[in-house]
Amino acid sequence: MEAYRAALEGKPTTANRPTGTARSAPGSISGLIALYYTTPAFRTLAASTQNTYRGILERFREAHGDKSAATLKREHVRHIVRSMQETPSAANNLLDRIRALMQLAMEEGLRQDDPTQGVKKIPVKTDGFYTWSETDIARFEMHFRIGTRARLAFALLLYTAQRRSDVVRMGPQHISDGVLTLRQQKTGVEVGIPIHPELQRVLDATPTQHLAFLVTAQGKPFTAPGFTNWFHECVREVGLPAGCSPHGLRKAAATRLADAGCSPHEIMAVTGHQTLKEVERYTRAAGRRGLAKRAMGRLGTKA
Repeated sequence: MEAYRAALEGKPTTANRPTGTARSAPGSISGLIALYYTTPAFRTLAASTQNTYRGILERFREAHGDKSAATLKREHVRHIVRSMQETPSAANNLLDRIRALMQLAMEEGLRQDDPTQGVKKIPVKTDGFYTWSETDIARFEMHFRIGTRARLAFALLLYTAQRRSDVVRMGPQHISDGVLTLRQQKTGVEVGIPIHPELQRVLDATPTQHLAFLVTAQGKPFTAPGFTNWFHECVREVGLPAGCSPHGLRKAAATRLADAGCSPHEIMAVTGHQTLKEVERYTRAAGRRGLAKRAMGRLGTKA
């Protein structure tokens, strides 16, 4: 249970890392990252999103933290992004974070331009469903505050990693001793998912008098297609890409678990997938990043 909670929070990749200015030279990328952690744009994010962003930024800090924020050029950013083309989603998430840093640098008078402008994201090949990026997730959380029906739907999708057909059936009766247990409608597989602290916060702030957590505005149970239509309206209200679907949040949850170091079998225990092939693509991308980091670490440094 604790491993699952830590995984979705990103703790395996971010634990015990200092984030203060004590290790950051003024005007450096490292110093800019430390400053970003103090901004409302970061501090108002959900804790799990903060941890995910922190993991991305701390890896960037390790590689480039000693460089000047003022001298970062477009060709540098383009090279960084292209060097990660084997893991396009990770590359695009990093580009979004660098862009946020450069916007902050301009606000602070450290530079007058944004070197991420004109740097294109890497196309992501999908199996038909777009995987929500961390930026998409943060934008939805910023728009729909805790206590709204939209935020409840979003949290149930992201923090249980279940299909829409199961999310619309979830209710208080499925939770016991901090674990949500249900039999998946599509596969018949029974899953027992520890309640993530962020999901618990949302549930506590959104009480229900129904057997299902999610009901229509008229208090009726959602059908799976009806839920998708309503959720797409929420997506449009935020201004997110049209491809941001409920199933895309299930894929985002699996991606987070893989990035946190979970094995295919651990991910399957949460998502209910029945074959390793279905989840290996998530761990394969995360594994490449870890292997590359260890490989470069073995090169050492020249005297």
